[in-house]
Parts: sequence; C-alpha cells; structure tokens
Amino acid sequence: QVRLVESGGGSAQAGGSLRLSCAVTGYTYSFYCMGWFRQAPGNEREGVAHIRTDSGSTYYADSVKGRFTISRDNAKNTVYLQMNSLKPEDTAMYYCAAARYCNWYPRMSDYITWGQGTQVTVSS
Repeated sequence: QVRLVESGGGSAQAGGSLRLSCAVTGYTYSFYCMGWFRQAPGNEREGVAHIRTDSGSTYYADSVKGRFTISRDNAKNTVYLQMNSLKPEDTAMYYCAAARYCNWYPRMSDYITWGQGTQVTVSS
C-alpha cells in the first residue's frame, strides 16, 4: 500500500514562494507518475503538474507554467512542488497523488492514491 503525506503549505504574500513536499511510503514500484492537484473552495479539483518518476518528464497547467516546478528525489521517495511568484488565485488545498502512468495531462481518474492535502494561502 502506498501512502502520501504532504507538507510545506502555509501563508505567503503575493510574489512570494513556498515549497511543497510529498513523502511517499510503501510499495512504490508500480507507480510511475506523481501529480500535484489543487482545489479552491467552490471549484473543482484541477491538475497543476505531474512528473514521470522514471524519466523526469513533466507537465504544467498553463496557469502555473513558468512559476511552479515539480521535481522528485527518488532516493528520498519525495516529490516537490516549488511555487514562485505566487498569486492570490493560487490559494487552494494542494494534494499529491500517485498514478501507474502519466497521461498527457493530470487526469484525476488516473490517480489511485491521494494525500490528505496541505493548505496554501496567498494574500495580496
């Protein structure tokens, strides 16, 4: 069983930065894609970024492209989301998730295991 635990959320001013971490434990060998999603109150959950754990190839939603960076440290079984130039519209609960493969975009139905989420609040 794979377990995901997010950390690193909090509050930031617009233009600031935060780094989210997702610690992965358990049997991870069948999961080749890690994604970050977010959900703001009243909104649907949206895919922010994903990374293939074998090749390192990435995908970013247009809303975060150039500002967010997803990375992974396979030795530490940890996935990161570096968030720079934060905007108030980035305020949301952020979730880490694992899938057996990466689709061309982070599609929720592909993700099997989810973390509990970490809150990010950006003030103007």
